[in-house]
Amino acid sequence: MEILLAILAILCLITGLLGCVLPVLPGPPISYVGLLLLHWGGYGDFTTRFWVIWAVVTVVVTLLDYYLPVWMTNRFGGSRSATIGSMVGLVAGIFLFPPVGMIVCPFLGALVGELIHDRSDSTKAFRVALGSFLAFILGTGAKLIACGIMIFYGVKALFV
Repeated sequence: MEILLAILAILCLITGLLGCVLPVLPGPPISYVGLLLLHWGGYGDFTTRFWVIWAVVTVVVTLLDYYLPVWMTNRFGGSRSATIGSMVGLVAGIFLFPPVGMIVCPFLGALVGELIHDRSDSTKAFRVALGSFLAFILGTGAKLIACGIMIFYGVKALFV
C-alpha cells in the first residue's frame, strides 16, 4: 500500500507542476495532495506547522493566480473587455499554439479586447496588455515556486 501511495504522490506532484502552466489543472492543490499521500504512506514526518503553512501557501497562490490578472488589468487601466480578451487568449493559446500561445495569446487577447473597447488609445491598450502579461508571469511564477518547493519536500521525504 505504501508503494501505491508513493506512486500516486509522485504523479500528483508532477501533475501539480504541470498545472502551474495549464489553467485547467489547479497545480498547487494537486501538489499539496501529493504531499498528503506521501505522509499517509509513511514517507516524511511532516509536522502540523508544516501542513498549516503549506495549506496557507497553496490557498494564497491559487487565489492570487485567479485574481491577479483581473486586478493588474484594472490597475493598468483596462476594461472588462481587456480582461475577457486575456482569458479568451489564454484558452485559445493553450489549444492553438502550445506552449508559446499560453504566453503570447493572453497579451494579444487583452490588447484586442481593450482596442475593441476603445480604439482611440492604442498606447493604453498596449499598457493594459502588458499588465495582463505581467499578471500571468507573476501568477505562474508563484505557482511554479510553490510547487517546486513541494516537490523538493516530496523527494526529500522519499529518499531520506
